[in-house]
Amino acid sequence: MKATYADSGVDVRAVKAVQARINALIGSTSNKHTPHFLAGHYAGVFEAGGQKMTMHCDGVGSKILVAQALDKHDTIGIDALAMNANDIVCVGSTPIVGVDYLALSKLDDALVEQVMRGLVAGCRESGVALIGGETAILPDMIKGDVKKNPARADYDLAMTVVGTLNGEPITGAKMKAGDALVGLASSGLHSNGYTLARKLLSTDEWGEEMLEPTALYVKPVLEMLKAHPSSVHGIAHITGGAFSKLARIGAHASVGFELDNMPKPQGVMAELYKKMGDAREAYRTFNMGIGMVIACEPAAAESVMKIVKKSGMESRQIGRVVKEEGVTLVQAGKKINLM
Repeated sequence: MKATYADSGVDVRAVKAVQARINALIGSTSNKHTPHFLAGHYAGVFEAGGQKMTMHCDGVGSKILVAQALDKHDTIGIDALAMNANDIVCVGSTPIVGVDYLALSKLDDALVEQVMRGLVAGCRESGVALIGGETAILPDMIKGDVKKNPARADYDLAMTVVGTLNGEPITGAKMKAGDALVGLASSGLHSNGYTLARKLLSTDEWGEEMLEPTALYVKPVLEMLKAHPSSVHGIAHITGGAFSKLARIGAHASVGFELDNMPKPQGVMAELYKKMGDAREAYRTFNMGIGMVIACEPAAAESVMKIVKKSGMESRQIGRVVKEEGVTLVQAGKKINLM
């Protein structure tokens, strides 16, 4: 039976339409600190005291319900940090500080301590200082799902990260047809698509794998930018909307993307792919094994992959930039439009 993200309650196409309207409103607030306003990009760019800065805000989403089902909360903070720091580096910025927002249905000291352990671990790994935050007790608003431990509080977690930027932001504007697309391996589902994944998979069987924290790409990406400052033309974090998200950088160069060498789905990805029964929906919903995509000069691709390997991650060339706008998956000789 075909299963879609829209059927589960999340219509990516409708969300993108709303985001387009939001971006128009956001643009109207520009001031002297935002000469590099990037509508719809992965991070906002602004200037303060002569220094270019970046900022991003994101949450963990319904992956928290998997943490509640397993009563394991000490990695969920890594996801909160990763969903922000990974977006920050997409414009070539170094994340430096962050603040968190933890909303709970009731005070739960043990839970807060577990969540903070993950936040601190993620921050240390990415070189981010956690400089503050907010803990709110909202019993009338925060209501979760069935939990392994009913005594635990329900909660939601979000974070804002700020970074520094030296030079011009990497927007994707320098991409051109023929550029190589290097895909950095994901660590699993990361923190997207759980509204559907939780409906398709049993947490008793797949919970541990579903809870695997989001890979942190900060160090390898910054290292490749240092080694190839002019050869990396675009960076995309594969999150909500999966590979349709490449359009965020494609729009800045009026180019498209052809994915003809994606890895074979493994583990939880293979199970989701089988249950969904539709390649287009799978690659528009889940990262399918690739969590970050680097568009670079073909001559730099091999070096970029060596830098990734040195960091302990796997990568591969998954396709190329093409003239025709859009995102196309090539599978068994068939072209599938992911937009």
